[in-house]
Amino acid sequence: MNPVPWGGLGERIGRSTAGTMWDAVRDLHTLTSRREIERWTQHSPSGLLALVGETEGRGRRPPRHDEAAAVIEAVRRAYPLAICDVMPALITGVWRTLAAAHAPVLVARATTDSLHHTMRLVAHLRAAGYSTVADRIVLAVVASSPDTDRAVRAVVQQATAAVPAVIPIPFDAQLARPEPIDVRRLRKPTRHALVHLADAVIQRCADPRAELPLGAVKERA
Repeated sequence: MNPVPWGGLGERIGRSTAGTMWDAVRDLHTLTSRREIERWTQHSPSGLLALVGETEGRGRRPPRHDEAAAVIEAVRRAYPLAICDVMPALITGVWRTLAAAHAPVLVARATTDSLHHTMRLVAHLRAAGYSTVADRIVLAVVASSPDTDRAVRAVVQQATAAVPAVIPIPFDAQLARPEPIDVRRLRKPTRHALVHLADAVIQRCADPRAELPLGAVKERA
């Protein structure tokens, strides 16, 4: 769903076919089963299925918000979890997408500027009537260098008062490379942080009326 310029998700997932998000938009009426959806998906080394954007620039425009939302609804009917990669939350369409998400995830660099921008966004969401979104936010703070400045750590600590879940992601050379991500090659602290991030998302997506089996609770822990 990221239209500027198609997000770059394809490079992080790895592309094995020419299928894209636009193919899913065009053939929306056929997306009635996993088999039909997976005609257009890419498969990451970790097993993630992704509808990526285009990088070749074949004259296709990015999907409009309503077109992308229709694809999401089709995907939701076939899969228990759908993750949307959207552009920075600067326009109304992205706010609507966040409002419709069970687990709105914001990603910030581990810099004071990026974190201050993120905190202003949270304040704007509350002021604009999106308090329920702000109350569900998961904030991933991604380190872009091996050393985190003391001022950044202080701002991260302040962010915990405004955001329900703040997950620091440590610097990892594997994440810094513009190539497909294989979690098995990440450092142990990075894998632990990503497990915490996944857990925060799953907690928000799970039906509160449903109890996980004991084995599943232990596995998640």
